[in-house]
Amino acid sequence: MSEIERLIEAITEEIYLRIGGTAQAAPDGPSGGPPEACACGDCDGGACPPTCAGKARVIVEAGACRVSVAPPVPARMAGEASLASLIDHTLLKPEATRGDVSGLCQEARQFGFASVCVNPAWVALAAERLRGSAVRVCTVAGFPLGATTTPAKRAEAAECVKLGAHEVDMVLNVGALRWGDFDTVRLDIAAVAEAVHAGGALLKVILETALLDDEQKVAGCLLAQAAGADFVKTSTGFGPGGATAYDVELMRFAVGGRLGVKAAGGVRSLEDLKKMVAAGATRIGASASVKIMHEASGPQKPDRAAAGAPVY
Repeated sequence: MSEIERLIEAITEEIYLRIGGTAQAAPDGPSGGPPEACACGDCDGGACPPTCAGKARVIVEAGACRVSVAPPVPARMAGEASLASLIDHTLLKPEATRGDVSGLCQEARQFGFASVCVNPAWVALAAERLRGSAVRVCTVAGFPLGATTTPAKRAEAAECVKLGAHEVDMVLNVGALRWGDFDTVRLDIAAVAEAVHAGGALLKVILETALLDDEQKVAGCLLAQAAGADFVKTSTGFGPGGATAYDVELMRFAVGGRLGVKAAGGVRSLEDLKKMVAAGATRIGASASVKIMHEASGPQKPDRAAAGAPVY
């Protein structure tokens, strides 16, 4: 067993100790389920929340002298502006047109989303439409399979940064990760990270968690961190499954506070978003962003409705 494999095994065991669960093994499919409930009294028969007192006790008993706990969801999303700042407003459908992308950018300006996430062909247009705003341009590399060559991923990412992308979401080599070829995975990410950072942009690494077992998810997070990534991300939205709160929490424990965690794929409501943030996500990828913002703003007042204003 190599040094990195021993490290991954040790950290995997530590993570499961901390989240009160047992390792799920599913080499050919999704992981088996959420962490088990502990005896903290806060679980209500379900999985522990990230702020569970029982987890904190386990961590302290394991030797920690300080515990970092994220603020409750309402405090972290105290207003619509802070909520919008968590969201990458996403349009990655292959049939998206110039008009669709322009509309996406207009919505991002209106709501103040963190970024728009578009395919590489639309980066220059998005950069033009968002010039002068605080909204960033995010794009993808090696998308959606992650099975292109490293030089191709690197070149695609570098070109997108030149065209105006501030963030690049790359898909790691999923097959290599499943096979245990960690050097290939790490070097693939590192090459793209170098190109992206040279242009002053950020790199997010997509794991495609629905194709991985839990140890592979942890390994992907650790390899992304070792290779210099800025975020780890759950899913492309084109795979067999999207983000789950369980996977987000697992990824958050794997990277600690060193990397951001982006939940993407199937986040379609305000409730979905809250679950992901509570689990440890610091960015949300969503195509239903406007719907989520309308949910957050609540129903319009009756007098406005009577005047013909839309009610969401």
